[in-house]
Amino acid sequence: MIQEHGIAALSMRKLADIVGVSRTAPYHHFKDKHALLCAIAEEGFRLQGVLISNMCDAKSARSSYEPLEQFVEHYIRFAIQHPAHYELMYGGTIWKHQHISDSLKEAAHNSFKRWLQQIEHLQAQGVLTQEESSLRIAQVTWATLHGLCRLANDGVYIDQENILDMGRSAVRLFLV
Repeated sequence: MIQEHGIAALSMRKLADIVGVSRTAPYHHFKDKHALLCAIAEEGFRLQGVLISNMCDAKSARSSYEPLEQFVEHYIRFAIQHPAHYELMYGGTIWKHQHISDSLKEAAHNSFKRWLQQIEHLQAQGVLTQEESSLRIAQVTWATLHGLCRLANDGVYIDQENILDMGRSAVRLFLV
């Protein structure tokens, strides 16, 4: 429903009708629509983590920054292939309410932590600058990456290869 009609179109009642259960059945699993959206976003973080974990192994990389390029590519591809999940994970629909489930907070935190660990590793290798803290570099590079994903998903750039090229360029701009 979200993929086809957007977040605003989702209702517990419509969902129950589509699934073929009573209209009160979804409330046995989720307190309200917001709780359902949190669960979907959390699932998105799990799915993104699985897809990104398939990135290039640093030991087999042709260059010291290839794992970062792979990470960026997997991240962008996930956003493009799963726009509804991505919107729930990073858009304002859930986060503006500040009534976020503990498990969603943990999933989001773990996702950023994986990114931060990648940045720390690349700093230790001398691939990324050590003049800034790992946290600040992780925040700025993630913001850049998120911006590219939003441009793709909002329809500003339709050509997926163009966005992927921009991601590769962003990686090179951040290198020492």
